[in-house]
Amino acid sequence: MTSLAPVTPDAASDATAGVAAGLPRERGGWWHDLVCPTHGTELSHAGIPGPVPPAGGVRCPHGCVVDTEPVRGAWLVLSHQAWARRARVLAHRAARTGDEAARAEAVALLVAYADVYAQVAGGGEHERAQDWMLRGRLFHQALTDAIWAVSVGHAVWALAEADPARAGDLAPVLGMLDATAEAARAARGRLVADGKFTSNYTAWLNAAGRVCSRAAALVRGAGAAPAVADDEWLAGEHGQLAHVLAASTRGGWEWEASTYYHGFVVRAYLLSLRGTDPAALPAEARDRLVAMIDVLAGLATDGGVLPSVHDGPYSRPALALEWTELAALADGFVADAGLATVAAHARAESATGDGDDEPTDGLEDELRRATWFAGPPLAVARAPRPAVTVDEEVGIAVLRGAGIHAVLDHGPHGAGHGHHDKLALALFGRSAPWQPDPGQVPYGHPAWRAHYASAAAHPVVRVDDADPAEATGRLLARTERSLTVEVRGDATAWYDGARAVRHVVLGDGYLLDVAHVLADRPRRLVLGLRPDVPLAVRLDGDVVRTTWRGAEALDGVHAARAAGPDGAVPVRAVVLPGPGPADDPQRERAHVDWAAESATSATWVSVYQADAEARDGGADVTRVELVGAEVRVHRADGAVDVHPLPAALTEETA
Repeated sequence: MTSLAPVTPDAASDATAGVAAGLPRERGGWWHDLVCPTHGTELSHAGIPGPVPPAGGVRCPHGCVVDTEPVRGAWLVLSHQAWARRARVLAHRAARTGDEAARAEAVALLVAYADVYAQVAGGGEHERAQDWMLRGRLFHQALTDAIWAVSVGHAVWALAEADPARAGDLAPVLGMLDATAEAARAARGRLVADGKFTSNYTAWLNAAGRVCSRAAALVRGAGAAPAVADDEWLAGEHGQLAHVLAASTRGGWEWEASTYYHGFVVRAYLLSLRGTDPAALPAEARDRLVAMIDVLAGLATDGGVLPSVHDGPYSRPALALEWTELAALADGFVADAGLATVAAHARAESATGDGDDEPTDGLEDELRRATWFAGPPLAVARAPRPAVTVDEEVGIAVLRGAGIHAVLDHGPHGAGHGHHDKLALALFGRSAPWQPDPGQVPYGHPAWRAHYASAAAHPVVRVDDADPAEATGRLLARTERSLTVEVRGDATAWYDGARAVRHVVLGDGYLLDVAHVLADRPRRLVLGLRPDVPLAVRLDGDVVRTTWRGAEALDGVHAARAAGPDGAVPVRAVVLPGPGPADDPQRERAHVDWAAESATSATWVSVYQADAEARDGGADVTRVELVGAEVRVHRADGAVDVHPLPAALTEETA
């Protein structure tokens, strides 16, 4: 292991000593433990960045005060990361503007951190990490070390590159940079040995290795960076360009199909490519990176909301800052990256509440003004986005039309970051989360984490109110305006002896959704509605009407039928209180379970309409009928739209 020589207080400047007093002098833990054990909400960030957690404990939004060793460790993670980010912001600002005060504070922070790192992480891997973790040195996880190191490395890089004559001021940080690069290489080696090269950790370990190595070289007075082809962290056998191709689909989705982890690795890739010319990268990897950026642009609503498919926060100010950073980097990599609305929405989420609509520390602005890449953004010809897009490898489809943005999830489970959301249909307006994926709480709360991964938390078909086994659905058919997908159960997948099909159509001024399930014996068959807006439900004869409110309005007209061994079975829509999305499990929402008892088949039909202005025409829908093998949509002007059902929705055996 690289030997680190601590910088003693006597040798430190007054500025360094003053900054050092504010840095944590303890190792961090696992940030996911910053969660209230009672309410499942993330705990307060009060006092961050700072040296120690609040005396007496950390508060939750519902009034609890939690003072446990895991919570202290989690708070320290976020404080360390915040200090590293501050050093990075100051360094970029100093490099761009020549601000001497910013440079002095950045150098002081980095030199002080070299002392902290030597004292608290110089002894080796974190002994308190959980057994399943890839152990870090400053934190429980090597991943957390890498994220922190990327910020520190970029701060050093910016200062040394902008003013080579004074790069010697940063000589005390060389031991820390060398150690973090060495640790990243060792951790990557363990992942590769375990057959986990495609892990999202690898992207950040490569980023840390490349950034810290290059920063150290600049401090030592090295010349130009090696060509991409000669850089092991980029073009090596297990480097970043190999990971881009191994860990994503041909269509550009990160293999776990999690919105959060997709953006997580794309940000790591772009951070590691600093100083490279996008046009000079190997074509296959370059094009895949463009596709990965396009995935986010295609998933986002017109108002910039990124649906939180699979694991990841539903809404979190700290995540919003990550999206603004990613949008700025993407604009430097490819022209018209398409993430402007995502950045604008993220800025609104990360506002301080005092009228400031920008991220509080200005990092995004610094990145947009910096020359991050050595060449201009790639010019890419793009066809107009179709109304229906599908990545068949991960099974994520997006349908846009009539003022509705729908996401249909039907592919593989998503490994450790997957949820039991097979055939889930999320519904958004421009910004309104009518029926979103609920996201996930910090992983340190096992009960709420299990709930938000469950079928009960998602708008899906359930059988006997149990969670299914992991399963992979498949695309049966698609047209320019529709999709049909299915999932089949057996002894090892989904619900044994059951099969479900979902058929979604962009109609004239509405979205038609037909869900159909077959079972091998009488069972309880349920379709769930899971809003994050106020929902009113009204029974009107044999038709159910729903009104979804919020920033934008949505109206639903619904009908259903079910059968058992002895004939027709009633289908009842029951409204019950349930937890809202994962940013606050205590936010109560009206859930709907539309259930058929002791049924062997059930079919649910829903027609959704946004406001007339948003849907751009089409008379109001007044009624929907399921007649034989077709759906009839009745309008206020007397017109009736007839939609024949695909054969997969009329089969009678599971």
